[in-house]
Amino acid sequence: QVQLVESGGGLVQVGDSLRLSCADSGRTLSSHAMGWFRQAPGKEREFVAAISGTGNTYYADSVKARFTVSRDNAKNTVSLQMNSLKLEDTAIYYCAAGRSYFYSGRSQRDFGSWGQGTQVTVSA
Repeated sequence: QVQLVESGGGLVQVGDSLRLSCADSGRTLSSHAMGWFRQAPGKEREFVAAISGTGNTYYADSVKARFTVSRDNAKNTVSLQMNSLKLEDTAIYYCAAGRSYFYSGRSQRDFGSWGQGTQVTVSA
């Protein structure tokens, strides 16, 4: 069973970089597509990025060319490298395991297990 824990959040300034990590203590991460979502105050949770079991990557338009998702199946981790951070990137970031090995979409319904979230705050 997938058990996800995010880390790496914090307070940074506009233009800075931050790297989030998501570890799976259940050691089944390699069997799932993985995704990152975020939820800003007063807003709906939204898709950020995903990586399939084969390594194909998918991004929201708002983060494309700034964020990079990667996975290390040997370490049961997935990461989100965030560069050129903007004020609007401030949110709680959630790691999620897809319902299959292959990417099946960017809806929350396509992901079955979620971490507790990590706060990212970007200040001016």
